[in-house]
Amino acid sequence: MIDAASVAAIPLLLAVFLGWAALKRVKVYEVFVEGAKDGFHVAVRIIPYLVAMLVAIGIFRASGAMEMLTALLTPVTSWIGMPPEVVPMALMRPLSGSGSLGIMAELMNAHGPDSVIGVMASTMYGSSETTLYVLAVYFGAAGIRNVRHALAAGIIADVAGMLAAIWIVNLLFR
Repeated sequence: MIDAASVAAIPLLLAVFLGWAALKRVKVYEVFVEGAKDGFHVAVRIIPYLVAMLVAIGIFRASGAMEMLTALLTPVTSWIGMPPEVVPMALMRPLSGSGSLGIMAELMNAHGPDSVIGVMASTMYGSSETTLYVLAVYFGAAGIRNVRHALAAGIIADVAGMLAAIWIVNLLFR
């Protein structure tokens, strides 16, 4: 039943939206094209922020700073039950989704998806957000220069997600 509902969900939503638009006499195609134009302009505006963020991440990893920070944090992370191999995942996740996905894939290949390390990395990936990426790209695209409390709230949420992942994986798999 769930499989049938999941297969029908998107076509059903499309039909509902198109039906609602027809009732409201909205010119769907014209509105869609106008939105696509706006989306293209937004994409062009966020490119500099995206490039800056990706270059900064590349420099951070290539300089060896990731390895130094991992070595520095290993005593603390081992004390809370986090294997040292997972530290780069926790550090990269707030910065980059693709970077953290690459680290998670490396961990899966090296240790296996059913290992504590693999499960912890994938749980961290699913329980946190790319906070700094979102702030850089989307706030930059919207022209927001003062992130105010968004940075603190995002980092606190990421830390809470990471700690919850560590606790739950250790509770269930060790």
